[in-house]
Amino acid sequence: MKKRVFLFISILISVFLINPFFVFTVDATEVASTKTDIDELNKQIADKKNKVAELEKTIKDYKEKIEQTKLDFTSLSNQLSILDNYIVQVDLDIQFTQQKIEQAELQIKEMSLSIQEKERVIAEQQRLLSGLIRTIHYENNKKYIEVMAAYNSFSDFYNRVHYVQNLEKDMGKSAKNVRLAREDLENKKKQKEEQQKSYQELNDKLDNRKKDLQEQTQYKENLLLKTKSSQLTFSTLVNNLKQQYSQIENDISSIENQVRKRLEDQNKINSGNPQQSGLLPLSWPTDSRYVTAYFHDKSYPFRNIFEHSAIDIRAAHGTPVRALASGYIARTTRCTTSSCYAYAMIIHSDGFSTVYGHLSKIIVSEDQFVTRGDIIGYSGATPGTIGAGPFTTGPHLHLEVRKNGIPVNALTYLVQDY
Repeated sequence: MKKRVFLFISILISVFLINPFFVFTVDATEVASTKTDIDELNKQIADKKNKVAELEKTIKDYKEKIEQTKLDFTSLSNQLSILDNYIVQVDLDIQFTQQKIEQAELQIKEMSLSIQEKERVIAEQQRLLSGLIRTIHYENNKKYIEVMAAYNSFSDFYNRVHYVQNLEKDMGKSAKNVRLAREDLENKKKQKEEQQKSYQELNDKLDNRKKDLQEQTQYKENLLLKTKSSQLTFSTLVNNLKQQYSQIENDISSIENQVRKRLEDQNKINSGNPQQSGLLPLSWPTDSRYVTAYFHDKSYPFRNIFEHSAIDIRAAHGTPVRALASGYIARTTRCTTSSCYAYAMIIHSDGFSTVYGHLSKIIVSEDQFVTRGDIIGYSGATPGTIGAGPFTTGPHLHLEVRKNGIPVNALTYLVQDY
């Protein structure tokens, strides 16, 4: 009978691994302090969100004011009013972006604290598991006779077995908590990386909006200087701009048709599928991808004279301008004055052509073949510089993409991954 009881006890011991329970406590003061810091940061983040919402509403109001004053471009006072409202809008957008940056900074701090807290929790859980594993290993190496001697009755032994069962459940739960905590930690780290990327993008936007503000302010000053606050002088400038635009548009269309026909007759360009021929997507002409004016942009200041059938890309004066794709130079218009508009046009296969405007210098010649990425010239558009043309607000590249002679949105065809 004694042998059977001994065997039964031995089996139970080997299955349930009797071990004492080590409890690891957490510093309550440290936890409370971290939670207070996180709560305070969340409160500041909420305040920033409210300020951002208020600025969004104010910016919207000024956009509506600008729309209301766009109806009559030929009025100098109206144009000045548009500029004043736009300058205020850009200034508000700068404040808006600054608030978003500060909000992002707070969110990054909050995430950093949350990550630290999660790492502390994982460390505590790992310490707990390590203690349990060491204890189980110790108890598992005990001799059965030592275990039996520890209990006065079978009832005590049964209670101990029941206690060990609960310990094993707790151990499994702790292991699961560690796994979940690690997953949560990885998610928080990923969120922090994304927030840091957003923070950098906001800083870049802020820098560009400050340049926008500077350019618009300078444009207003130049406009007042050129017109001398005279409506008659302004009307004359507008009429000259209309004539210049019409002449440029007619030249581009006429030259493209002539050159394309000649190249097709010489079998120098094909008319196959642009995706299959490697034409699309088109490359960007500059390292900068900040667009200051979009295709048919409603906020374009000369929209009532002509549609902005291009995109304007911010580029410092003298930035190398590269061909979007391989093709033949169809036109190079070089200038010797600031009122003249300097540009180059390339004929590509599959009915595509590209135009690069406000060039300060052109280094290619007509009929020359260029490959994708070749430098064709250097950007300009700084007011008062050779080749900039009239009414430029600041250094940039005017980029047109045409399909079968008709201007199309360049952003549809330019490579998107960056």
